[in-house]
Amino acid sequence: SFSFLIARCMGLASPEVEILANASLLHDIGKVGLPEAVNFKSGDLSPYEWEMMKRHTTIGASILKGSPSVVLQAAEIIALTHHERWDGSGYPNGLKGEEIPLSGRICALADVFDALTTRRTYKAEVPVEEAIKMVADSGGLLFDPQVVNVFLEHQLDILRIRSANLSRPLLEMQ
Repeated sequence: SFSFLIARCMGLASPEVEILANASLLHDIGKVGLPEAVNFKSGDLSPYEWEMMKRHTTIGASILKGSPSVVLQAAEIIALTHHERWDGSGYPNGLKGEEIPLSGRICALADVFDALTTRRTYKAEVPVEEAIKMVADSGGLLFDPQVVNVFLEHQLDILRIRSANLSRPLLEMQ
């Protein structure tokens, strides 16, 4: 996965990389607590629906809270923080910079890149080269500049993962 590659290339210890890679798979688990009409809407979300969608971070953290598993403990942090942004413009808590746990900062970039380059019922996919440029332009704004630099330094590996569809869900709900 993108999170695995970024964490490994940032020099995290092997056990931490494995934990982060497995935990990041659960980053959107809170969406199970949202109405299907919001999760699978083919058009733009209304302001009310958008506020509901933003709750998936806290719902996910609640689902994962209290587990003795180190992977699920890491997943709780990622579920809660993967929409926080480096400049403080994210949600749910408006965390800024290094207030955001590294796992959340890594998953944030990986999640956005995957979302940009994946076709959804409500949007077309963005060409990979354009998505890479968007990520590069967002370093220091939306994303941790160090995470962006690692991502850009390892573009070829990112492209290999993308083309192999290793970051894709096994089943995409329509």
